[in-house]
Amino acid sequence: MRIGLQLLCGLVLIFALAAWFVLEIFVEEIKPGVRSATEDTLVDMAQMLAPLALDDLQEGRMADGRLASAFARLNQSPINALIDGHLKQQAEYRIYVVDVKGRVVYDSDGVDLGKDYSRWNDVYLTLRGEYGARSTRSDPDDPASSVMHVAAPLREGKEILGSLTVAKPNRTLLPMIERSEHQLLKGAALLLFISLLIGALLVWWLNRAIGKLVHYADAISQGQSASLPRLHSPELDRLGRSLETMRRQLDGKAYIEAYVHSLTHELKSPLAAIRGAGEILTEAPPPEVAARFIGNINLETARMQQLIERMLQLARLESGQGLDRQSVEPARLGRRVLDARQIVAARRQVTLVAELADASKHKWDPLLVEQALGNLLDNALDFSPIGSTLALSGAMEDGGYCFRVRDRGPGIPDFALPRIFERFYSLPRPDKGKSSGLGLSFAMEVARQHGGRLTLANQPDGGVLAELWLPAG
Repeated sequence: MRIGLQLLCGLVLIFALAAWFVLEIFVEEIKPGVRSATEDTLVDMAQMLAPLALDDLQEGRMADGRLASAFARLNQSPINALIDGHLKQQAEYRIYVVDVKGRVVYDSDGVDLGKDYSRWNDVYLTLRGEYGARSTRSDPDDPASSVMHVAAPLREGKEILGSLTVAKPNRTLLPMIERSEHQLLKGAALLLFISLLIGALLVWWLNRAIGKLVHYADAISQGQSASLPRLHSPELDRLGRSLETMRRQLDGKAYIEAYVHSLTHELKSPLAAIRGAGEILTEAPPPEVAARFIGNINLETARMQQLIERMLQLARLESGQGLDRQSVEPARLGRRVLDARQIVAARRQVTLVAELADASKHKWDPLLVEQALGNLLDNALDFSPIGSTLALSGAMEDGGYCFRVRDRGPGIPDFALPRIFERFYSLPRPDKGKSSGLGLSFAMEVARQHGGRLTLANQPDGGVLAELWLPAG
């Protein structure tokens, strides 16, 4: 299971358990809370009616006294009270009064008049000066049929002459209880949904951050240029920096090993040539032979110097030190590179032609782009026949600027095409030996660092077309 799904399942489980626990507590507390509030109201009502009942009891007018008259008029007209969406039409109370012996002397329902209520808790405790209340089911098999009874004493000074009980069916409280439970469940569902949404956003953010790291690692493993992404999390940023440090250390080690091996291999030939020439010169050969070997020494020395300089340039570029991006006019840069090679071209009797279309400025590293374009022109000049034409053109294309170098030379042999961009791989020039083999590698790395591309292809009518495309910055 993916880590994001695991995290989401864990969050859902935590939220569900928390919601269930909270709901259990609240739902269990709703009914007792509502009944406690109702009991408090019944206590107030019993205490308020007790003096009225006491007067009727002392006057012997319980059946037609003020209490009985007031209660008879209570529900003569509907109340029509809308309470939290519940329409209340009438007062649902029962009132009964007992004498000092617990015998019912008044019953608003008229069903238990004359009965002995002295054993009911509300009457029993009240007649003894205590708080009397009870909850009794009218139907023993129906929990919803319970009725709350709260009594108040009928006192004459310190003497208790009887008690008044106010009763209210609990079923009248069910609409409020059910509405409260419904609102609570609705709120819990909304809370769970919001929690799931937050959890999903958290998982999405975490997966996105991990995906960035994976993409970065894949790009690096494939040799692509990639920068460490911003993850907006201290822990993930620290992990990314650790990966970046590890990559640099591993790349640096492998880079040094590869370059030392390559440099050692490439320096073998010129060093062997110099050593051989030196051994021959120690034997005092004829002047013309000595001059030829001295020329070989100078040639090989220059080749080693060029090799080391180009290698340092390429190593500095590949080390990922960053580009010094500036606003560059492509056409002006191309003409400057072409003008710098006019003398060499004139010496080789090669005509340089420029067809550079003007374009808006782009954010490139001008020094690197100029060196890369110069390497392409140098290669083309080395292979251009005497009296031929070498063309440098450029124009906007696919959201970037494309430089094209077109020569009329012999082209690239088929066996060399797959290796033309390898370091130190070089083909012999028509009038001199091999080059350092780093010019095209350098140009390819410049294109890669800028997010562009470099291609070389033989043309049907002869010669090679080199295309350096760099994106608009």
